[in-house]
This record gives sequence, structure tokens and C-alpha cells, in this order.
Amino acid sequence: MHSEFPAATIVGYPRIGPRRELKKAVESYWASRISAAELEATARQLREDGYARLAGLGLSETASAIPASFSLYDQVLDTAVTFGAVPARFQDLYDDGGSLGLDAYFTLARGDAGRPPLEMTKWFDTNYHYLVPEIGPDTRFTIANDWTLRNVVEGADLGITLRPTLIGPVTFLLLSKAAAEAPDGFSPLTRLDDLLPLYADLLGRLAAVGTRWVQLEEPALVADQVIPEHEVAAAVERAYQYLAGTAERPSLLVTTAYGSLGSLLPVLAATGIDALHLDLFKGDLPSAQDLAVLGSTTLVAGVVDGHNIWKADLATAAAKLTTLADSVDRLTVATSTSLQHVPHDVDDEPDLAPDLRSWLAFADQKIAEVLTLSRLVDGSPTGSIDGAIAEATAVLASRAAAVGVNRHEVRERLGALTPSDFTRGPYQERVAAQEEALQLPVLPTTTIGSFPQTVEVRSARARFHRGDLTTEEYTGLMQEEIARVIALQEDLGFDVLVHGEPERNDMVQYFAEHLDGFDVTVNGWVQSYGSRCTRPSILWGDVSRPEPITVRWAEYAQSLTSKPVKGMLTGPVTILAWSFVRDDLPLGETASQVALALRDEVSDLQRAGIRVIQVDEPALRELLPLRAAQRPHYLAWSVNSFRLATSGAAPSTQVHTHLCYSEFGAIIEAIDGLDADVTSIEAARSRMEVVHDLQSHGFARGVGPGVYDIHSPRVPDEDEVADLLGKAVRHVPARQLWVNPDCGLKTRGYTETTESLGNLVNAAVRVRLTL
Repeated sequence: MHSEFPAATIVGYPRIGPRRELKKAVESYWASRISAAELEATARQLREDGYARLAGLGLSETASAIPASFSLYDQVLDTAVTFGAVPARFQDLYDDGGSLGLDAYFTLARGDAGRPPLEMTKWFDTNYHYLVPEIGPDTRFTIANDWTLRNVVEGADLGITLRPTLIGPVTFLLLSKAAAEAPDGFSPLTRLDDLLPLYADLLGRLAAVGTRWVQLEEPALVADQVIPEHEVAAAVERAYQYLAGTAERPSLLVTTAYGSLGSLLPVLAATGIDALHLDLFKGDLPSAQDLAVLGSTTLVAGVVDGHNIWKADLATAAAKLTTLADSVDRLTVATSTSLQHVPHDVDDEPDLAPDLRSWLAFADQKIAEVLTLSRLVDGSPTGSIDGAIAEATAVLASRAAAVGVNRHEVRERLGALTPSDFTRGPYQERVAAQEEALQLPVLPTTTIGSFPQTVEVRSARARFHRGDLTTEEYTGLMQEEIARVIALQEDLGFDVLVHGEPERNDMVQYFAEHLDGFDVTVNGWVQSYGSRCTRPSILWGDVSRPEPITVRWAEYAQSLTSKPVKGMLTGPVTILAWSFVRDDLPLGETASQVALALRDEVSDLQRAGIRVIQVDEPALRELLPLRAAQRPHYLAWSVNSFRLATSGAAPSTQVHTHLCYSEFGAIIEAIDGLDADVTSIEAARSRMEVVHDLQSHGFARGVGPGVYDIHSPRVPDEDEVADLLGKAVRHVPARQLWVNPDCGLKTRGYTETTESLGNLVNAAVRVRLTL
């Protein structure tokens, strides 16, 4: 049954296309500009081009080295649809043949007029978001589509033996949430024995069409779970002994990205699987004793970082492989994670400075690094990669010595900080000062920051960037849009306004373009969720602010209204989390450098008359270590960086922050420690679940649990918003509550946004009258 595994592989590849072709096709389909057949044709072409590219780079076409990791929207949704894990409210999506097709798939992701979509949350410690399956005691599992089989057949037609990928059964259930109708305390993991026969059935079908290897992804095993570890271990043992014992199946590769397996390594290794992938970039190198249990199981060593863009330290990676080769019978070289987290190709960035470009490895360059290192394990002559190691070591030395990497004035300013730089006055004193200064009603209304970015706004930015508009012309167009947004908010009746951020292409990239120590790409796109793509900035050196960044826009907006306008900044942790961050300095130190730049911006906003300043930290939860023992250190420096950025604010200046997809309860102590006056947070998709955490913690600061899910095109009606607000008021004192959407409105259109915001304000007024 076991077939030989290749010496080199990757565990996933970017799927959006080098120019975001998938995003454009999917959104065109949603807008009815193309047909389902045209979307499928584009998707197939992207898959085929990707397979051909991987083969052209040197991955074996016939040894299952190439993973079939494509997804139209999300890999967790793919697995949910494959096994029919559909909530009760969507049961009508099955067609007459019992299958879930394209429209059903997207309805689960986006919802429809009467039904909210599946909840969305962060994928481990990355900036990717996955859709959360909902599973209850009565969820009926069934093979509900054939996309996995189709991908394999497509590869065969091209002469390529693909390795299909699925979320493994234990991770799938650990990532799921209990369905709404499930009894209190229900755990989706209790459905494991019902799900395993469906996995076995699919493995049999894959074997029947010639599949030699299947990749089952189990990243949840590297993270601490709410469920006791011995229960997780028992589930792993039961699941993989069952699947490994299936009579007709392909060989099984189980991947465990994003950290160390810890005590689950020997459990999983002893189940009879055929290959085990370990993240050996972020995770620990196992001892020879730990590896002995592998026996004939192939160890797939993830020694090339799949999560960041810096060229590999080949000497360090080679030393790891040499150590491993002495302890295992079979060894393969791989990336630590899927390459979906990095852009396609450094060669597609000719505008980057040559020195900086020489330090980088995007997906295609990482494959070259894997192939180079594989010569240590494929029988190539000793010393065959010595030249490559010497070249990589020289690149590291060049980077360390480059101008801007280490700036003494930045380091000296950090060294001069004192405890008072991290502390504001007592919260209750600030509340009194802010109430007098702002004169806001109970349940004040606001938005999170951005407003819809029209074609005209994006065109103006592009023309200015190309030099087709003068600075005066560009400023005039941006001011026209700001005036429009201010007028709209006043017409709708909002209490605290925003300028709408038309000048910003991205909430991190905009700051990166104005801070020293950063650079930006032109085509460095990665998938954030669904059709949403971002271009993470490159943080390569010490950070400082040469001049004010946001002040002129906020000052202009405030001149148009007597109501307070928020100054809008992106926080230090989020700037790090949504950038490709230097790996030669502790994250906490880099965060403090960014925080000092933001502190200067806060001071300038105050001087310009801005009375409310929001410092967004939507990624605070994202960087939280997956193991509990590592979290206190992270939370200490992340909280301190926010406080450093904001503690220069006067008591009468109201400091807001925003968090999205943050599993508020998991880090509520840290959020309290931020010492923000008001915290807004995603809550609409989860139907205000967060208020229970707020109540049990006794959270005493201002808080705005979102009442409008902006990641779906649905327009919530006034009754729906009022119902969510009513739930919030029952658990949190009304004097603390704010009324706001879940997140910024950049990706929405004005028609749906205006209607939704009108319903939000009307619902707030309605609930106010009941207090």
C-alpha cells in the first residue's frame, strides 16, 4: 500500500493567481457578469497553470510531490462541503442528487437575505481567515461533492500525479463550533466516529482514480485546545489507526504546520500513517528518541519557512537535515507551512531595490530552496550544495550590514523609555473628562473607519501614483470624497464620524509607505479570506516617522462638522502581523519602534484638534502563540506597544481600538490591559456571543460589539440590529455600549452600506428609548 515519497515537496501553493485572477473571476460571478461555466474555466486554468509551474520549477510530476491545494474560497469550507457538514438553516441547498454545488458553496460563505453565513475567524497565527463549520449531534455527514476527485483527474489528464489535500478529521472537528441547536456543552469532536467512515469512503474513491498519496492537514494538533490533551490524543490515535487500516486507500501524509506536535508526535507516528510532516522552522527539532517511533514512516521535514519571505539560512536548515538523517529511515525536505501565505515570485517585483530583492524568497524561490536542500537526502554527492550554502550565508551578512537595518537614533530612543511612557491617568478620571468634552448620548453610534472605495477613488489614487494627477488635483478629489462621507454620516445621524479613508489603499500599507524601514510590493498579493487579497508590506529595517501621516486628512474632515471625527491609525501589533516582518530582531522590539512612530502621530492629531483617536488592533489575537506557555510573553510586549503608542493622549482625548475575529474571551485580560477607553469588536456573525465574556469578566470600559456583518453583502434590517443591541444591553450596562458595524466598510458598496447604516442608527435610537 505504501508508495515511495519524493525527496522534495511543498504542502501548499498560492491559489489566487499571480494577478488575483481567481478573485476577479469569483467576484464577477457573484455580480452575474460571468457564468458558472466561465468561473469554472478560469479556476481550471489557474489550477493547470499552477501544476505546470510547480513541475517547471522542479517538483516531480509523477511522485505526488505536487499538492492539489486549490480552493475557490476556503479549504475548511471545502472540507465541510465535501462531507456535507451543513447547518440546519442551509439544508435546502442540496440539489435533487444530494450534492452541494457552486451556489450552495458560496451561500454558506456569504449568506443570503434571510440567513447569516458561517462565522469566520483567524487561521492559527496567520492573516488568513477560515469559515467555521457548525456541527451538532444530528448533523448528517455525506459525500456531497466530487471536487477532490475532479482535481485528481485533471492532473492525470496533464500527466501529473497530484496529491489531493483535505483538512484532517481531528482538526476539522476541533475547528468547528457547536451548531445552534446543539445542547450546552456539546463538542463537535464527539462526532469523530461518525465522520471517519466518510473519510475512508473518500480515500477509497481517490484510490480508485489512481491517487497514490493524500495529504490530511492537522494543524490543530500543534495548538493547545480547550479539550483536554488526553482526549485529543485519543481522538488522533483512533482516527489515524482507523484510516491507516482502511483496506483500499492511497498512502497517507499527515501535515502539522505552525508549531511543534509535542506529546502528540509519538501518538500520531505510531498509528500506521505513511508520512508525517513536521514544522521544523517554527517547531522544535525532535530528539532521536522521539523520532525512533517513526520506524519506516517517512519524515517530511518542514525546514523552509512557508510563512515569511526572507531567504532561508541554508546552513542552519542543512544542519537540521543532517541531524534528522541520522535518526530516521526516510526523509523528505519540505516547507514548514503551505505557501499560500506568501506571494508567487520575487522576480515579479522589479521595482524593489536590488539589495532588498536579494534578501527575499517568495513561493517560487522557496521551492528552489527546498529542491536545493533535498540534494542532502536524495543521494547527491557530498558537498553538492556547499556553494548554495555559502551564497545564502553571504546574503544574510549583506542584509545585516545594510544601511537602515540598524539605526542608532531609533535604538537610543527606545533605550530612554521609562514606565511613565506606558501609562495614562486613571480610567474613571478620563471618562469624566471625555464626557464633558464630547457630550455623547447613551449608545453612541460610529463606524469602524473606512467607507466604500469607489472606482473613482481607486482610479484617483492610481492616477496620482502614476503621476497623472498633481498633488493639488489629488488632494481636491480626496477632499470631495471626505466631504461626501461626512455629509452622509450627518444625514444618517451618527454621533462620532470618520473621514472614510479614501486616501488609503490598505490599512497597513498606507502607513508602511510613510514610515522609514518599510517597503511595498506591486504584485505581492496573498489571500486574506475568500476573494479578499492583501499585499503585506515588507518591514526590513528600524522604523521611524519622518513626517505626519494622517493629520491633514483628519483635520480637513473635522473642519466640516461640529461632531467629533476620529483620527484613524493602525496599531503596532497589526502593522507587524499584516506585514512580512524582519526576522533578525525580537518582535517586541520592532513593535516598540512602530509604537513610537504612532505616538508621534497621536500627539500631532491632538494638536490638530482631534478629540477621538482610534488605534486599530484587529490582529492582536492573530499573533497569540498557539501554546499557552508562550502567551504571557507575547501579551506583555503586544499590550505594552499599544500603551506606548497611546499613553501620550490627554485624559480628554478618547482612545478607541478595534479588534476583529478575535475570540475576545481568550484574551480579555490583555484587552483590558490595553487601557483603551473604547473597544469595538466583531460580534454580528456570532450573534453577540461576546457579551457573555464581557459580563463574566466584568469588563468596565466602553465597548462596541458589532451589529452589522460587513463581510457579507446582506443588509441587516432594523429589527435584526435592534435584537442584537437588546441582547447586548441585557448583559452589559448601556452606559458602556457603543453601536457600530463589525469592521471597516471598504469592501462594500454604497447602496448596501447606506441602507445598513441607516438601519443601525434607527435601531440604536429605538433601543435608547427603551432604557
